[in-house]
Amino acid sequence: MTAADPLPITRRRALAALAAPVIARSDDAFLEDLSRRCFAFFAEMCGTGTGLVLDRGRSDGTRVPHAENIASIAATGFGLTAWCIAAERRWVTRADAERRVVDMLRVFADPARGEHGWFYHFIDATTAERAWKCELSSIDTALLLAGVLTCRQYFARHAEIPRLATSIYERIDFGWMRAGSAGVLSHGWKPDSGFLPHWWSRYSEANILYLMAIGSPTHPTPPDTWYQWLRPVERYGVYAYVSGGPLFTHQYSHAWVDFRGLRDAAPSNMDWFKNSVVATRAQRAFCIDMASKFPKSYSANVWGVTASDSRRGYRAWGEPSRPKEIDGTVVPCAAGGSLMFAPELCVPALRAMRDKFGERIWVRYGFVDAFNPTTDWVDTDVLGIDQGITLLSAENLRSGNVWRWFMANPEIRRALDLARFRRTGVSPRGAAAGAGATGKAHRR
Repeated sequence: MTAADPLPITRRRALAALAAPVIARSDDAFLEDLSRRCFAFFAEMCGTGTGLVLDRGRSDGTRVPHAENIASIAATGFGLTAWCIAAERRWVTRADAERRVVDMLRVFADPARGEHGWFYHFIDATTAERAWKCELSSIDTALLLAGVLTCRQYFARHAEIPRLATSIYERIDFGWMRAGSAGVLSHGWKPDSGFLPHWWSRYSEANILYLMAIGSPTHPTPPDTWYQWLRPVERYGVYAYVSGGPLFTHQYSHAWVDFRGLRDAAPSNMDWFKNSVVATRAQRAFCIDMASKFPKSYSANVWGVTASDSRRGYRAWGEPSRPKEIDGTVVPCAAGGSLMFAPELCVPALRAMRDKFGERIWVRYGFVDAFNPTTDWVDTDVLGIDQGITLLSAENLRSGNVWRWFMANPEIRRALDLARFRRTGVSPRGAAAGAGATGKAHRR
């Protein structure tokens, strides 16, 4: 088994049946335009000499005054992956992509950065020093590492990239981040106050963090760590699914980890890909129901709310169980980040947003982060993580490339084996209404 042929023949045949759906030529042209615009954010909104990706930028290509040089390590993880996509699609030369990736990896390969291998959430884009007295973040380090490991495989023949990427992964002490807990990982740590009083103890975007921890070749956590967190069931109408927050929690891990046709062990027995399909369908149904209150904002083809900017600041909203928070804001990356799950719903939604609202929301880097047709508010900013999840989800829909590159890492395949994932029958991309989790929340 090699990096070019990372999956056993039975797994490859199963995934062949999950081939990307046929996309209309006009839809593919739209996704190409959207993807290239999203990539432009990562190419332009970055630190000089480091390539570190800014947390946010203005939709017109200028920088946000209060954060004009502040990078996000999570956005940088998306950015590293974005350069692989750009090189593969020949939007840039491979040599240009390699130079940018090397610049970023050299920053994080420096042993003086972070603590126990973990990195600060926000850093100066030029010096890479800690910004805003932020935390050493476990999930943001994981999203950074996802990009690092994607580059390790895509640029496998480069003289320096695989070595730098491996050194970054192998230095992370996953056991330290457990901080004496019963098994789950902490959200993070600060040098002045120690570990944060929050834990990854329920379903969230941290699935990828746990797999990286289990698969670590140097500082692993026990395989049963995968079963230590809660799996609460959300119900909305005919839909039932495990959920732990806004829609992005169902998207981020899947941007890299190919869960299609896999199910974890009892007592969980979850098909996580199908779970995210159902969560996407529930989000659309929720917005359609909210159209009675916000008819200018939502419809069958204009829908989606996930953590985003709003006219009152950043909000972690969009859960169907918390409708009172919603004010009519539409967040394009809700549908954009779910392109890989339900293209028949998400492509029409994104096209309808662009066609209906035009240049007010369709800008240099794709869509603005959020807009509100009810109040006529349009965000001035775009966020790296939101452009990133849209770009990676679109690429997985169109080619499956990000999944293929990331899953070529032997540590991830080993983690899935150790956590006792098993191959099941083919899970169709468009899961039937109501499919998904139906049991009670539990933990092992």
